[in-house]
Amino acid sequence: MIRAAFGLSAFTALFSCADETLSGYGASDTVWILREIDGAAFTAEVTLEFPEEGLLRGKAPCNGFQGAQSAPYPWFKAENVAATRMACPDLEAETVFFAALQEMTLAEVGIDTLFLSNDAGRKMVFSAQ
Repeated sequence: MIRAAFGLSAFTALFSCADETLSGYGASDTVWILREIDGAAFTAEVTLEFPEEGLLRGKAPCNGFQGAQSAPYPWFKAENVAATRMACPDLEAETVFFAALQEMTLAEVGIDTLFLSNDAGRKMVFSAQ
């Protein structure tokens, strides 16, 4: 009985440490390229990465950015997103991207595709680089 209790607690400890965010569910080690927002092609260059548990970073059309994403998968919440402050011709596209990113609440990771969405029907589609 003691051996079974020890085995169960070791098993629980092993799996309770696992990364429950997007980075632990296949989104890490990939540079994601934004392809669409709400069904419309997004032609400005945007990348998104999940380098480790709880973090996100990338390059918007004008500025690099980083922030937190600690919601457990399949939930998504971009928090404390900070960007550099450079101007460029694609600043309007960058504003559209950041506004959409802040509204996303769900994530789905495929082999080569990342979908971010929300209950209002908004959707962002990324492909693996």
